[in-house]
Amino acid sequence: MKNKLWWVTIIFCGISLFCFSLSWGQAPSSWPLPTITLGVKEAKEPGEISVVLQILILLTVLSLAPAILIMMTSFTRLIVVFSLLRHALSTQQMPPNQILIGLALFLTVFIMSPVWTEINAKAIVPYKEKRITQEQALEAGLKPLRQFMAKQTREKDLALFVNIAKIPRPHSWEDIPTTVLIPAFMISELKTAFQIGCILYLPFLIIDFVVSSIILSMGMIMLPPVMISLPFKILLFVLVDGWNLLVGSLIKSFQ
Repeated sequence: MKNKLWWVTIIFCGISLFCFSLSWGQAPSSWPLPTITLGVKEAKEPGEISVVLQILILLTVLSLAPAILIMMTSFTRLIVVFSLLRHALSTQQMPPNQILIGLALFLTVFIMSPVWTEINAKAIVPYKEKRITQEQALEAGLKPLRQFMAKQTREKDLALFVNIAKIPRPHSWEDIPTTVLIPAFMISELKTAFQIGCILYLPFLIIDFVVSSIILSMGMIMLPPVMISLPFKILLFVLVDGWNLLVGSLIKSFQ
């Protein structure tokens, strides 16, 4: 009797599992799986094309943001001068690159704050209030940056790219194309940075000469002069309050 009951239970469970499997196999008809498709659809309205182009332009600007920060602001001059100062002090990797880049970035924000304020007042705020179009906002936002670059660009560097581009001689900075102004501004910034770096090198170079002469006169040829001159360089830089003088001079050079 018990064996019969056991076999009946097993058969009932098997039939139940078979019926459940059939119902589960038909489940996708009520719970369809999602599909992913990629394709190019025909735009029904011109507005759809303009939205796509705006997204592409925005992504392009975001990807070029670091290059824009380097090319069109005071960052180039600052980071080159700080790097030359570190080499003049012979401190190898001290201060680290992260500190120098961070200091250059914050000084760039400080120096460029009047330009950002003008861009916000003349381009961003009117565009948010829908008083101007997107094209007018871009033109108004680029104008303060162009004016800043024009003030820091040498005429000789500007004339070089004007001649290469074979465009008529501009009568004012407003007539200069942006594609000509940006490279002229960059090489002007590099030249100014190297000039400041040469001035920074001179006092530390004198210390190197004096220390090397003393070491040679004492016959200590195997002793590296850098080990002796490094403390004197750092001491001189600290005594004259070098960071205060350098940062103050760099900020004033943009005014």
